[in-house]
Amino acid sequence: MAAISNPDIWKPLIVTLVLYALIFGGFKGRALVFCLGMALLVNSNLTGLLKKFVDRHRPKQVERVRMVVLAEARPEFLTLFQRPTIRYSDASDRERSGPSFPSGHVTNNVTTAVILAFFFRRWGWLYFLIAFAIAWSRVYLGAHWPSDVLATFFLGAGVTALLLALLEVVYRWLAGRIAPDFFVRHPRLVGDAIA
Repeated sequence: MAAISNPDIWKPLIVTLVLYALIFGGFKGRALVFCLGMALLVNSNLTGLLKKFVDRHRPKQVERVRMVVLAEARPEFLTLFQRPTIRYSDASDRERSGPSFPSGHVTNNVTTAVILAFFFRRWGWLYFLIAFAIAWSRVYLGAHWPSDVLATFFLGAGVTALLLALLEVVYRWLAGRIAPDFFVRHPRLVGDAIA
């Protein structure tokens, strides 16, 4: 669970996928990366604002919960091959983390899942399975309350869907006026990249 929640472990894979989409994905690959970048930027700022406004303590800050600590390794993905340390939270954990609601991990992964589902209707929804696993890992690790994760799931999905709709409207308005020939070839920003 700790490995699923650690984004540093997955950075090489994420960077590889983004570069692949930019280089080999054509217009839809670049549109996907653009929409994902915009949505992650908006959602991370919204998450930061809501964390300050709600200021809810994490489970590990108010209760004694089991914690899984990954071993130190460079590069980070090598922690997958080392034994983690299991311990219980103590006073030192009370000041280590910020507020609990909303979950940044859940926001980022639900955002990704929604965008993939819009761009790749046939298989994009499968990323929701990863988003669910990451959401569960946040509860399992004592980082978030179940209600934080559930509310964040719907908040992230709703904001992302609204943002995609707004980006589509702006694209159609702007591209139709600035680059009509390009717009004829690519009439939609959001949609199926590969069936």
